[in-house]
Amino acid sequence: MTAESTVIKAPGEAAAERSAGTGRPGQRPGKGGSEGMVLNVFSHGFLVLWAILIILPLVWLMLGSFKTDAQIGGSALSWPSNWHFDAFGRAWDKGIGDYFANTFIVLVFSVPLTMLLGSMAAYVLARYPFKGNRIIYYFFVSGAMFPVFLALVPLFFMVKRFDMLNTYQGLILVYVAYSMPFTVFFMHSFFRTLPSAVHEAAVIDGASDTRIFFQVMLPMAKPGLISVGIFNVLGQWNQYILPSVLMQPTSSSDPERYLLTQGLIQLQQQQGYATDLPVLFAGVTIAMIPMLVVYLSFQRQIQAGLTSATLK
Repeated sequence: MTAESTVIKAPGEAAAERSAGTGRPGQRPGKGGSEGMVLNVFSHGFLVLWAILIILPLVWLMLGSFKTDAQIGGSALSWPSNWHFDAFGRAWDKGIGDYFANTFIVLVFSVPLTMLLGSMAAYVLARYPFKGNRIIYYFFVSGAMFPVFLALVPLFFMVKRFDMLNTYQGLILVYVAYSMPFTVFFMHSFFRTLPSAVHEAAVIDGASDTRIFFQVMLPMAKPGLISVGIFNVLGQWNQYILPSVLMQPTSSSDPERYLLTQGLIQLQQQQGYATDLPVLFAGVTIAMIPMLVVYLSFQRQIQAGLTSATLK
């Protein structure tokens, strides 16, 4: 063994050679950096393209609310010549205000009820082992894989038998049942990540199971509750097939309780041959703005709720 082969290098020198790409024979310098740069350029370019595909239709839709029929038909991407809110007033007078109120009434009760029942079921299935636990859990999860279209006919006759067609309470109960599988699945995974030491300390202090859930575990699951709550709000706000089947007047004396998704279709049908596209664009904008505000306001909480379970 020669003297050159037995030279011991200082740790700083070895680290410098490795960082320069010369620590191993035959290694190309800067290869990892170039690959990372290409990956970053590709990922950022894809995100920019995705943002354009989402933002451009929204901007076009909002701008169409301030145009006339001639301007919309002439140039889709042109700016409005006169910025006025007449289309929003006409859309509100044609029923968008009532449709908005009906949707708000349903969601005010359906979303909190979904969150309460879903979180309670998920907590019991996640923290209390008992015989048949997994069977009940998979029963809930299987509901998310069952297409709602297959249940429309029996669902219609079931709601009709309870005399709840075209009623708020009937649609609220259906929305709760429709949203329970995803809520239980999401919150079950979140409750399993919560530390058991806190639960054991509460038990030692003499707290009941109900008090432990509402005062200890539920506040700790706040990020998950906000995330799944936003998803439920978005899903129920944009729901069309269920209110179309269950919120139809059953007689001439039965009032119309159309939701926003139904109301937009009704707004289009009311126009007939006398098209008023700015009114339709304004109605869609009115239906879209609340969800944009909700998502943009809670986007950090949504990200925290989606990632906290994997980081614990």
